[in-house]
Amino acid sequence: MNQDYFELFELPARFAIDISELEQTWRSKSSQVHPDRFATASDTEKRVAMQWASLINEAYQVLKNPIKRATYLCEQQGMDVAAESNTSMPPAFLFKQMEWREDLDAAAGNQEALEQLMQQVQGEADVLNQEMGDLIDQQKDWSGAVEKLRQWMFIDKFRREIKEQLD
Repeated sequence: MNQDYFELFELPARFAIDISELEQTWRSKSSQVHPDRFATASDTEKRVAMQWASLINEAYQVLKNPIKRATYLCEQQGMDVAAESNTSMPPAFLFKQMEWREDLDAAAGNQEALEQLMQQVQGEADVLNQEMGDLIDQQKDWSGAVEKLRQWMFIDKFRREIKEQLD
């Protein structure tokens, strides 16, 4: 069951994918291994169907999320993202992180300021999404993709922190 997620969904191994095509294929494949179809099957057949269903769902979760998809593509190329242990970032991005942290502290309890910060950070995430497509699909720059991916992961985590304060 060590199948490439893109092959499983019959998609090209690239960052830019058609999400509606992914979802349609996921629904089709999921229905083929749904437990109801194996109600009268042997225990072995049920177990195999369950393994396939698990693989299909895992692959779908990875491919539908752009950060997970970029990580998967980088890892498929032998790149170690190591986001937990390697947090090195360009100095300009580290400075931006510090500014955002200060802005978040200053915006505490101020809905309008938090929303503005969220828009700013979301704009940065959108730029990274586009850059990732270019780095992976066009340039095949895996090292550059990994560096940008670490930044994107920070931004994603930071957006969740802002959202917590907004809620």
